[in-house]
Amino acid sequence: MRAPEVVRVGAGIHMVTGSNTNWVIVKEGDAVTLVDTGYPEDRESLLASLAAVGADPGAVAAVLITHAHSDHIGSAEFLRAEYGTPVLAHREEVPHVRRDVLQQVSVGRILANGWRPGVLPWAVHALRSGGKRETPVAEPREFPSAGPLDLPGRPVPVHTPGHTDGHSAYHLPDAGILITGDALVSGHPTSPLRGPHLLPRMFHHDRARALASLAALEELDADVLLPGHGPVHRGSPRAAVRHARELAG
Repeated sequence: MRAPEVVRVGAGIHMVTGSNTNWVIVKEGDAVTLVDTGYPEDRESLLASLAAVGADPGAVAAVLITHAHSDHIGSAEFLRAEYGTPVLAHREEVPHVRRDVLQQVSVGRILANGWRPGVLPWAVHALRSGGKRETPVAEPREFPSAGPLDLPGRPVPVHTPGHTDGHSAYHLPDAGILITGDALVSGHPTSPLRGPHLLPRMFHHDRARALASLAALEELDADVLLPGHGPVHRGSPRAAVRHARELAG
């Protein structure tokens, strides 16, 4: 098991890097909001990261899903089944979380892009991490209402469709933090780009929509961005979006 990298980014708030994918722990007292859960094979790293910040998995008040790709929901059903943890997502993502539909890069599309630097090593790593394992959540729930959720950190979901139909970022306005998921990343093994950018085209269900969704992020008040892939990015969403648009051409 690779030891997770746990980075403190605010009071009770940590970004954790597992197998090329990040998740976020927001802790208030004994209670925790967990945003994403990594690959299926990241489970021990996920549990270790909770222990590292003094949290018990049974204290996770909810798992918030940015989107239902296998490298982000790998242990969501485990937590739901084992501890009764609610798993919440945007209503347009709920069918994806249940696996009624699948909006994930296909093996054929990966092979067609295998000539690109980094793609085949990433694919091998993804397979070893459980990337093709089915990890549906049996009873995902949609957000109960608009605005802040009644959870540690008072996260505000921000619908950012394109990567998947129901992709959501999460704004923590009191902490000045924006969890961007895969709507905006700062690094990926298949990309030479650094700084805020979109993932390579093959990963998006609708890239044009993903590019348009950056508008939902640029007006938010934050100075720390926590992406689904890559390191912590410090700076405003507006500047990050501007940089991503420039790189996107």
